[in-house]
Order: sequence, then C-alpha cells, then structure tokens
Amino acid sequence: MTEVLFILTTVFVAYVVYVIVNEPKPTVRKTIQPGPKNTEQAQNNPETVVESAVAEKKTEAGKKSPGKGGLKDPKTGEIATSYSNYRFTKRWIKDALVAEGLLDKVYKNNELDAETEGKIKQAVAKLEKIDKYQV
Repeated sequence: MTEVLFILTTVFVAYVVYVIVNEPKPTVRKTIQPGPKNTEQAQNNPETVVESAVAEKKTEAGKKSPGKGGLKDPKTGEIATSYSNYRFTKRWIKDALVAEGLLDKVYKNNELDAETEGKIKQAVAKLEKIDKYQV
C-alpha cells in the first residue's frame, strides 16, 4: 500500500513540475497611443506627461558622467571598475601609476602600510583625472 501511495505522489509531483516548466510565459505589450497634436493639450494630458517623464529618465540613465565608472587601459581598451584595494588592482593600473610618475615603484603586498596606502590612493585619484585613462 505504501509503495502505491509513493508512486502516485511521485507521478503527481512530476506532473506539477511538467506543467510549471511548460506553461507559456506571459508577454507584456505596451502600446503607445499617439498624443494630441496641440502642445497645450499635450501639457494637460497626464499620459503625455508620464511618457515624457519616462523618456527623460531613460536619457538621463543613458548618459555617463565623465570620469566616473572606472579606468580604461589605453593599450587594450580594457575597463577596470574596481581598483580601490591595491592588493587586488589589475597589473596594468599598477604599471600605469609608475609610468605616469605618480608612484616610484610597484609595491608588493608585504610592503603596504598606512602611509603607502595613502600615497597610492592619491596617485589613483590623479590617474583618474588623466584623459587617456578616462572611460
């Protein structure tokens, strides 16, 4: 009797999983209705105001502020967004700090102390301002 109950439970669970996996995904369709031609009517129409606000947000999100978002390797075009911890900074950034004269050498992990970390943070801030490393 227990075996039959186990088999029926297994079949039921398999059926539920099958139905969930194979059900069609609902698609959301947005239709944009043409707004009024007159600008006075467009300003008074709340749908047009909402659509224009959404369009403004999209254009603002598409813009990147200059100098934000990382450093770009001028040789390869690679963009590094995480370089706040010197131990895990990419090698080309360390080499660029030395090549630009911002640091005197590439430091090893055992050479890092509070004073050196301060120098490195200032050097990275200066490197971010150099045009050829900006994204």
